[in-house]
Amino acid sequence: MARLSRRVARPLALAALFGALAPAQQPPQVAGLPPLEALPPLVCPDPPEGGRDADRAPEERERRRAYRALLPLFLAALPEARDTELLMPVFGARVAHVADTWGAPRGGGRVHEGQDIFAPEGTPVYSATYGFVYRIGENDLGGNVVTVIGGAGVRYYYAHLSAFAEGLTEGQAVTPETLLGFVGRTGNASGTPPHLHLGMYTGLCDWEAEDPLPLLVDRDWQAGLDD
Repeated sequence: MARLSRRVARPLALAALFGALAPAQQPPQVAGLPPLEALPPLVCPDPPEGGRDADRAPEERERRRAYRALLPLFLAALPEARDTELLMPVFGARVAHVADTWGAPRGGGRVHEGQDIFAPEGTPVYSATYGFVYRIGENDLGGNVVTVIGGAGVRYYYAHLSAFAEGLTEGQAVTPETLLGFVGRTGNASGTPPHLHLGMYTGLCDWEAEDPLPLLVDRDWQAGLDD
């Protein structure tokens, strides 16, 4: 089996940032990272709030605001090189069984910006790469979604989840052993068999889609999760 290169440049930096996510704290000074004020601010707007986002408890909202304020530091802790391999995220699935639907027509004049990996509802979904959890939320098309940011700021979008992994939190560092959630049919997938929609996007704000299938490699599920 192909192995994913270990390319989270500063895992201790990510852990330190994650531990600083309290509104009353000052931005941490992390070894190897510039101070927050020396980094360019993010200028792209937040996605609209809705669904699960609108139901967040006040404490979670405050923590999320603190996390968003530190995002430039989280991004600075990632490697500049993008990932060249993505480990199969759906437990037990094989790359050879993924039907290539990249660019296929969809309703409303859209095209399919990703790949669908079909599996029984409730099948575990793991991160395909190293990085950190950028966003956990809900939207009309994707239903329950988790977005992970990996090397070079590439976003990996996991959609139609039936549920999120217990305790998963925005800002959390992830490895290919990190459980993100479970295969489902949420969002606009309610009329299809359960599956994971895996998307890959470059550009933190413009979301330019790329096909993840050429990068997907199999895991040896019989040997257990591989990091």
